[in-house]
Amino acid sequence: MSSKIVPVIMAGGKGTRLWPLSRSSAPKQFLEFLGETTLFQKTLARVADKSLYDAPIVVTNNDFRFLVAEQARAAGVALTSILLEPVARNTAPALAAAATLIARLHGDQAIMQVLASDHEIDADATYFDCIAKARTAANAGRLVTFGITPYEPATGYGYIEIGEDLGNGANAVRRFVEKPDRDKATAMLETGGYLWNSGMFMLPVGLFLRELRQYAPEVLDAAAEAVAKAQHDLDFERLDEAAFARAPDISVDYAIFEKTPIAAVVPSPITWSDLGSWDSVWKTGKQDDAGNVADGSTTVLDTRNSLVISRDIHVAVQGLDNIAVIASEDAVYVGRMEDSQNVGKLVKHLASLPKTAKLTETHPTAYRPWGGYTSVLNGERFQVKRLFVTPGKRLSLQKHHHRSEHWIVVRGTAEVTIGDKTIPLRENESVYIPQGELHRLANPGKIMLELIEVQTGSYLGEDDIIRIEDEFGRG
Repeated sequence: MSSKIVPVIMAGGKGTRLWPLSRSSAPKQFLEFLGETTLFQKTLARVADKSLYDAPIVVTNNDFRFLVAEQARAAGVALTSILLEPVARNTAPALAAAATLIARLHGDQAIMQVLASDHEIDADATYFDCIAKARTAANAGRLVTFGITPYEPATGYGYIEIGEDLGNGANAVRRFVEKPDRDKATAMLETGGYLWNSGMFMLPVGLFLRELRQYAPEVLDAAAEAVAKAQHDLDFERLDEAAFARAPDISVDYAIFEKTPIAAVVPSPITWSDLGSWDSVWKTGKQDDAGNVADGSTTVLDTRNSLVISRDIHVAVQGLDNIAVIASEDAVYVGRMEDSQNVGKLVKHLASLPKTAKLTETHPTAYRPWGGYTSVLNGERFQVKRLFVTPGKRLSLQKHHHRSEHWIVVRGTAEVTIGDKTIPLRENESVYIPQGELHRLANPGKIMLELIEVQTGSYLGEDDIIRIEDEFGRG
């Protein structure tokens, strides 16, 4: 049995409410919004204290498996396991699978802390004091959630009405309240005794599994079978698809917390945001004297109470008030701050149109287990990409039926295999890979390798890759 808390980090969401930076293939938890660290990496940092925490378990899906592994490696955090959900089944089946695995590894007396990977939290002394209170309540036989002290009548969160004082900083849960309208939220704040539902939990594994058996046996049966039949793949555990797909699509709140008599809440007066809209990003950012938050390549003049972010082009904003301007590599969003909570409606509209659907799905920059690439220019029978390869990584040994490639190194040192020859390639040097030739690219150095790749040929799709050898298990 582990005497430490076992963190379970939920990292499979594909939300697009922070479009155009966040998209279905690159959701917000893996992006840098204000600073140089992703929300997922910040979550890892909050559980890095080895005297308090065991190595985390991350629950995600197949599309994000390499992003999770690489960002954890870059953050210097070792993981116990990366659980891959084969189909989306909400939080109850995911946590049932994680709890089943923890019981097998650490025993059913272990305590698991559930964290969302896309929340912004100030992990100060108050935060860790709340963690200690929740752990005490969990050890006393409670399923514990964290209730955030509300400071405004927010309509985007569920609420928890607190009940009797259980001592040691925890209260019983009287009831859960669905996301209210503005009037109801205002009335609850005026009445007092209500907290925002954070979606974070502290759970005694044995008790949680017992309550699943009592209130959601179909969830537990499916999750337990999916774990028992899971396949180990590199650093990942692939849950059995047929078993996991039988689990009901239900949240842990509905499945367990609204039914169990042992639910508790720790009132948590911490700085917290689920970053569910651009106005919430603005509220958490460092504002200048005029109330502006600006990040990236931006200029802001005679403007107040606004959020301006640009990741590629330079954005200049003048003479405006209370707006959000967000520029990615290939799209720009401009809207009033109060409308930013409705970006999801705009994304659905874009997704319904053939010309703009791709803008909601993928970025010009795509991440791979070895690094990634950015699409720079596309034309008839040619395209230009910027490749970046992580130190020590290499691409698959591969060939293409329909294209040839030119590689020019702009930073770092490359090791290039062409046919039966392997050659070093340094900055300002280039090489040509003929169509149909077996080849491989590797980074033997200690810094990021960057290249410009020019592809020419009759077909340039990503599916024109015939992999002969691949250390990442891709066919």
